[in-house]
Formats: sequence, structure tokens, C-alpha cells
Amino acid sequence: MPEAPKRTLIIMPAWNESRNVGNTVREILDQRAGYDVIVVDDGSTDDTAQVARAAGAQVLALPFNMGVGGAMRTGFTYAQRHGYDQAIQVDADGQHDPREIPIVLSGLEHSDISIGARFADKGDYQAHGPRRWAMVFLAAVLSRVAKTKLTDVTSGFRAANKRAIDQYVRYYPAEYLGDTVDSLVSAIHSGLTVSQIPVAMRARVHGKPSQNPVGSTIYLIRSVFALSLALMRGRRRPTEVSA
Repeated sequence: MPEAPKRTLIIMPAWNESRNVGNTVREILDQRAGYDVIVVDDGSTDDTAQVARAAGAQVLALPFNMGVGGAMRTGFTYAQRHGYDQAIQVDADGQHDPREIPIVLSGLEHSDISIGARFADKGDYQAHGPRRWAMVFLAAVLSRVAKTKLTDVTSGFRAANKRAIDQYVRYYPAEYLGDTVDSLVSAIHSGLTVSQIPVAMRARVHGKPSQNPVGSTIYLIRSVFALSLALMRGRRRPTEVSA
């Protein structure tokens, strides 16, 4: 008998993304791939939740802003409780191309976590100065921790299988870079495997990402500090999780 298709949950954290979230949800649903879409409204003060529902997504509304980490842990908890086989984060701002969701998910065929990497010979996404230095440093250190080459450990375009979903429900920090760096370090220390898939990043349709010399320098300093804290937590005892 052919293997049953895996139940896949798209988790979309959103904070004041009413101008982008509707189009992103519709793009995903237009693929008719059978994905379920959950928008975690992270305490928005605009009509993000209403726009997401109108576009066809289910919405989990948080009472106040918890950051990406808190929103994603909410989404992973939903995925675990509803028995999903895999889950993938897609940003509400449209920078993650929904057509590449199957590509990132394909990495789960040989690992527990699959990262859609922006710096892996695909697309023209660039970061400069201190921000780029921070990304290179983080990738170099986490490549050693994971024992595999990683080039973009701060990418939010990443997928998780059941083992990783269970790990994220247990530990998915909300502090700065916790949703990317700290959660990844903890997952690796818990015995999970990581791979990456090249993806192309798109530009935001509305709004602008904050990248300026001062902000980039602060990003570098805070990135190194966040990674140091993650590594100082020590190697966690691998936890038994169901396959």
C-alpha cells in the first residue's frame, strides 16, 4: 500500500502584518498541497487576525506580544496536540516563497530539522557588515556543534518532524535569537539531527526590514552574547521521543 501523505502544519507567527499576511496565506492555500495553516497572532494591534481568517487560515490569538519564540512554541504545541507529522515556519511578511515549502520539507527525509538556507548558492539575498559577520560566526560555531555544514542558522524558514516538534514544545525560548540559535543548540544537544536546503529569499511587499550600521553592530554583539548563553546551558541529556 502507498504511504499515507504526511499531515503538515504551516505555522505563521505574525505581529502587525495585516498588509502582508492575507497574500501569504492565499499563496500557500493556492498550492492545494493539503497543508493546514495556523497564523499565531502575536498580540497585534492592527487587524492581522481578521485578515488572516478572511484569507482562509485558522488563527491562534495571543493576548500580548510574546515574540517569535513564544508564538512558535504556541504553534508547535498546537501541532503536537493535533497529531501533525511535520510542521514548518513560514513568515507572514512574504519573504519565504511558499513554492519552496516542499523543498524545505524534503530535508526531513534524512534529518529531524530542515533549514531553508539563504546563503547556499541560491537566490541573491545579501547581508553586509557586522550583520553578515554575525551570521558567518554563528554558522561556523553551530556547524561544529551539529557536525554538519550550516550556512544560515538564523533563518526562520525551517521545518520539524515529530521528534523535533516534541523537543520544541519542551524547550523553545522566547528571548533574543532564542527561536533560531538557542532552540537549535538545544535540539542538537538533545540528539536531533539538522540539515539545510538552499532557498531564495524574496523582498517584503510592505514594510522594510531594519538594517542600518548601528542596528547591524548591535545585532553582532547580541548574536555573540545569545550564542554564548545557549552554549553555556550545557549539553542537555537526550530525551526519548517517539519516532
